[in-house]
Amino acid sequence: MTNYLILLRHGQSQWNLENRFTGFTDVDLTDQGKEEAIQAGQLIQSSGVYLDTVFTSTLKRAIHTARLTLENAGNKASKIRLANGSWNLTMHEDLRERDYGDLTGLNKDETREKFGGEQVHIWRRSYDTPPPGGECLKDVVEKRVRPYYTENIKPLLEDGQNVMIAAHGNSLRAMLIILGVETPETINQAEMPTGVPLLFELGDMKIISKRFLEN
Repeated sequence: MTNYLILLRHGQSQWNLENRFTGFTDVDLTDQGKEEAIQAGQLIQSSGVYLDTVFTSTLKRAIHTARLTLENAGNKASKIRLANGSWNLTMHEDLRERDYGDLTGLNKDETREKFGGEQVHIWRRSYDTPPPGGECLKDVVEKRVRPYYTENIKPLLEDGQNVMIAAHGNSLRAMLIILGVETPETINQAEMPTGVPLLFELGDMKIISKRFLEN
């Protein structure tokens, strides 16, 4: 049995544009971010993959991305549309971005000047060293995303559904570890560009292929 999983990082947000640590702050998409989400839907439509279930975080940049993507995925999103025309999204706070704690809202370049580039690099990229008052990536993997995936998403994939997760850079990097695509040692090299769907083809829950959808 072959089915598909799509990981989609939200389109560019206002704080992405301003180069700020965003975390749990509920900022919305920029105009560019909206265009990225629209294009993501068009790419999914061209891929031929029909979506059965869509998960998002509870933050509006992910929700807005999911809705714009579905609006532009044509008949590939028909199973997600409700009778009233809205979208059947499953939202959960466990899929939110990593909590950056005391760094939240700070400009990344200014933070490097204040604390030093090496320290900020450790806070941003270390797997198990959190920023002050925040989460490390290990926290996101083990305390939030893995339990939620195991209980709510994995059973649907095992049942043969095609699933999309519209979330955030770090919650999706957590997914890459959970799927076995990356490890704590290699995850630093993994990038999830905004608004570009990453498509996994699965066969009996084993990854057959993965690729970013592009024009």
